[in-house]
Order: sequence, then structure tokens, then C-alpha cells
Amino acid sequence: MGDVVSVPAAYGLGPIKVTAIAGGKVDMVAGLTGSGYSVSGCSGGGSVSSAGGGGVRFTCEEGPAATINDAMSLKVVDVLDAAAVLRIEPAR
Repeated sequence: MGDVVSVPAAYGLGPIKVTAIAGGKVDMVAGLTGSGYSVSGCSGGGSVSSAGGGGVRFTCEEGPAATINDAMSLKVVDVLDAAAVLRIEPAR
């Protein structure tokens, strides 16, 4: 928990920070680098602010991959107590 994952700028997000892992779900926040935000397959999209910039909060659970900004695929591969394995790749 608290880990930060940098993603390519083409995904429209700044670094993704894991804020909580509980109940088989992973809570994350990320700054926005593009002009909009969309998510399919995870709950969230609520806004947050950090370091003077805007961002989003989203929660994903183990299962099918989510698509974020029609550019990035994020899959929670496994959740083990306070640790999670995430797979991030270009959306297909």
C-alpha cells in the first residue's frame, strides 16, 4: 500500500498511487494529464486534488481488466492481504 506506479503520458494519467487494499479491492488515485477521464470496469472517477492539480479516485477488484481513458488496461491480478498485483498495459 502506498506504492506509486508511473504510466506513459499517452494514458492521460500521472503516477497511480495505491491508497488502500481491503476486502479484495484496490483503491487508487492519479493525477490527470489530459483533458478528460473515462473508466470502464472499475468503480470511481470521483475527483481529488493533489499538489494543486486535479485527479481521480477509482477502485478495482480482482477480475476482468478495466479500461481507463480508452488507452490503458488495468487488471487486478491478485489481492493478498495488504498487497496486490496489478497488470497495466495499452488498451486493446
